Amino acid sequence: MSKSIARERLKELIQELAIVRGKVTLSSGKEADYYIDLRRVTLHHEAAPLVGEVMLEMLDAAELDFTNVGGLTMGADPVGTAIMHTARNTDRAIDAFVVRKAQKSYGMGRQVEGPSVEGKNVVVLEDTSTTGGSALTAVEGVRKAGGNVVAVAVIVDRDTGAKERIEDEAGVPYLFAYGKDELGL
Repeated sequence: MSKSIARERLKELIQELAIVRGKVTLSSGKEADYYIDLRRVTLHHEAAPLVGEVMLEMLDAAELDFTNVGGLTMGADPVGTAIMHTARNTDRAIDAFVVRKAQKSYGMGRQVEGPSVEGKNVVVLEDTSTTGGSALTAVEGVRKAGGNVVAVAVIVDRDTGAKERIEDEAGVPYLFAYGKDELGL
């Protein structure tokens, strides 16, 4: 599938499956007139592979040097695995990881699970972000684990300040595949 066709089809699926209209309270505590439930897309049989294609193309267009992708569980998990599988289909080795909200107090005591990020260039992912809080928690966890965060990337940007906060506090670029205006929000 061509890049433009994949991007357009994913946009259609986001609009069809993920956008829920009506008053909702977001995880940030803010109220909104719509909710973007991207798990309805990232866990969908047709949309998930498109997520991998569109996100990997966006990261490559930004000319980022990275070997690992992931973020705070649970929104980032299917995004990371979609990118990992898309990369593998083109003989690229990109590993995924999962960041817990807090370091485990048992077992190996890790906050970042999966192949080690120590000394690796990493892209922190999120499905969507309102305030940037989840992505910043993931950035902090990855840095504590020895990873070098080169960017934060999301599927949909709500245009509510996450970009500015992440770029200011984490000091890395914030990339998004779709803005709320492009989705008609």
